[in-house]
Amino acid sequence: MIVDEAGTEIFAGTTPTSVTLNKSTGRYWGGKTFKVTITKSGFKAQTIPVKASPNGWYIAGNFVFGGLIGWFAVDPLSGNMYTLSPDAITATMPTESAHNNRSTDGSIAIVLLEDVPPELRSKLVPLN
Repeated sequence: MIVDEAGTEIFAGTTPTSVTLNKSTGRYWGGKTFKVTITKSGFKAQTIPVKASPNGWYIAGNFVFGGLIGWFAVDPLSGNMYTLSPDAITATMPTESAHNNRSTDGSIAIVLLEDVPPELRSKLVPLN
């Protein structure tokens, strides 16, 4: 799921996918920010921020070619001054584990199969 700085859901779907995001809010000096949340049953959710920042061409290009018109009028209004970072997202999803082990000495706890959530039972590994 992708949510913008106003809390509006921009996209919800499955991965892998490709989504084109706006770099600008449409306001003068209005760079966008997003939160990309990746979820999967049995795994901890991952949230990755995506932020707009002035790109090198905006700074150097207007210094050399565009001048003040590009710097203060055209690029801030069009959003062309921004680059979204990161431009691609990959996430490592750590698994969630169920346990009732509250010991601090390294010992383990034995639980009944009925106490293991049904969605985690297929992940149990027998010990010999």
